[in-house]
Amino acid sequence: MYSGLLIVLLPLALGYCIPCRSQSILHFINVSVARMVYLILFLMGISLAFVDNLAAHLGTIFTVCLVFLTCITLANLAGLWLLDVRRGRIVGERGAPVISKWSLLLDSVKLCLVILAGVMLGQFLDPEWFMVDTLSEWALMLLLLLIGIQLRNSGMKLRQILLNPWGLTIALVVMVSSWGGGLAGAWLLDMPLSHGLAFSSGYGWYSLSGILISDQLGPVLGSAAFLNDLARELVAILLIPTLMRRHPSCAIGYGGATAMDFTLPVLQRSGGVAVVPVAIVSGFILSLAGPVLILGFLSVNT
Repeated sequence: MYSGLLIVLLPLALGYCIPCRSQSILHFINVSVARMVYLILFLMGISLAFVDNLAAHLGTIFTVCLVFLTCITLANLAGLWLLDVRRGRIVGERGAPVISKWSLLLDSVKLCLVILAGVMLGQFLDPEWFMVDTLSEWALMLLLLLIGIQLRNSGMKLRQILLNPWGLTIALVVMVSSWGGGLAGAWLLDMPLSHGLAFSSGYGWYSLSGILISDQLGPVLGSAAFLNDLARELVAILLIPTLMRRHPSCAIGYGGATAMDFTLPVLQRSGGVAVVPVAIVSGFILSLAGPVLILGFLSVNT
């Protein structure tokens, strides 16, 4: 499993070492990352189709997803609520562009449909000649290389991160409370504790957590991890407007890694520009930590 950790860290680190000042190239990379996510999820669907007696495993997928989502959500919101008790509320700003919540939810539905399309195609493919695991591995390495380039050229400097204690604290609270929820979920499901910690370290990054856990633990648990982090993103979209005024740390932190991209427009609309640097710092740290922690925990035999 340590070789799997190297496969993740090497392209991510290599990409982070590549500076890029061309806006056209960065735009191409951003578009490519979005397309690669769809490709990886499609391959995950094909891999899921190769599971013997798939219908019998659907109950397991949804049960594991529901248990971990519930435990991690409760732990995250409890930890972030305590942080808000110390900080107090913020005053939101008006005038931010209105983002359709339904359009964001539709994007998530599309991701599920991509996996479903992969499952349907997989029914007609022979697993003996269609090397889906190898293709998924290469696609993942390319995705991580591009993500490394994105992170390097996101404009976030180490000094900016260290000088934003609120963002750092939110990321730390999300990490620790997620581990608590993951341990509780593993205990309830009678799973190895290290697997529960891995499940809790996706922080909403569904494409990454799904493919990494699928590669190490099989497509059934990989699909459960994907649904867990996708559902976290959907819940975040619904909760952010309600939580922002009284519990801003909860609103920013529950989105996890998505606070620097997918849920950022919702955060800005609800909390104003003041929360944007905090959200980016928190999401940036969780994005860097996610792949390392997932494979690190999976490498531990518990």
